[in-house]
Amino acid sequence: MEYDDERELERILRDEYFQELPSLHIGSGSNLLFLDDFNGIVLHSAIRGIEPVRETDDAVWLHVGAAETWDHVAARAADNGWGGIENLSLIPGETGAAAVQNIGAYGVEIKDVIESVEAYLPTGEKRVFTNEACRYGYRDSYFKDESHAPCIITCVTLRLARKPVFNLAYGNLKELLADSVPLTVAKVREAIIRIRREKLPDPDQLSNAGSFFVNPAVSQEQFNRMKQDYPSMPFHPLQDGRMKLSAGWLIEQCGFMGKRAGATGVYDRQALVIVNYGGATGHEIALFAERIREAVYQRFGVILTPEVKYIS
Repeated sequence: MEYDDERELERILRDEYFQELPSLHIGSGSNLLFLDDFNGIVLHSAIRGIEPVRETDDAVWLHVGAAETWDHVAARAADNGWGGIENLSLIPGETGAAAVQNIGAYGVEIKDVIESVEAYLPTGEKRVFTNEACRYGYRDSYFKDESHAPCIITCVTLRLARKPVFNLAYGNLKELLADSVPLTVAKVREAIIRIRREKLPDPDQLSNAGSFFVNPAVSQEQFNRMKQDYPSMPFHPLQDGRMKLSAGWLIEQCGFMGKRAGATGVYDRQALVIVNYGGATGHEIALFAERIREAVYQRFGVILTPEVKYIS
């Protein structure tokens, strides 16, 4: 069931039929794994639009509909020289889902630019969440917390920089852009797209949900033990004292890079991506993911958590 504006959504939420059945609100579904058919109502927003609503010498505020394809937003920003989301280029999915997931890549997360999020509760009440109220964490937010009523995001307001400061710390990004003088948002976006296309499969060509697992965080004590055995292990210190590890590296060390089981397998250029070669069921993919989780735990004592959301 798709709705075109907030008024139509309010009508759906008041409908007795909707209130009596389970419901699931989705974006483009790029981060979902259906184990079975969903026995209820599936809602999808068709609210689109990218509109500047405020500008200063330093920033521009964009009001973006939840159904707007995220990479269209990144392209619009780059075309206008607005900085802040160029490192998030080519991430699949829609803007509303991006705000739920707190998407991130190459040292940047969407929380860094979110000003506010507009959402509806199942009761029909509309709320505007400030950045702080969204409670963003690593691939986490208030909207993913199942302990309270689910929220239906309709619009997101982003604050982008008119005088961007670029984050080039990831991998060889700085090297790729060494000759790009002057450096622009568009050039950084082009480099990010080039990197992603070289290491990640196009979901339109080879079915996948991108990074299947989140990068795990371990205590300093556990990290020290692991570092003794694996001195080349990549890591990133967190503010709370823990160490974030590379899930892809852990999976690769367990021999899963390019490994295939039937119609599913691990992508041969990025161990964090599980692909469907055609015909694999949701259950088969979930079982393959569990094999990976078990292997990583047995070897490293680290529990991997799926970034992909299972729907049953």
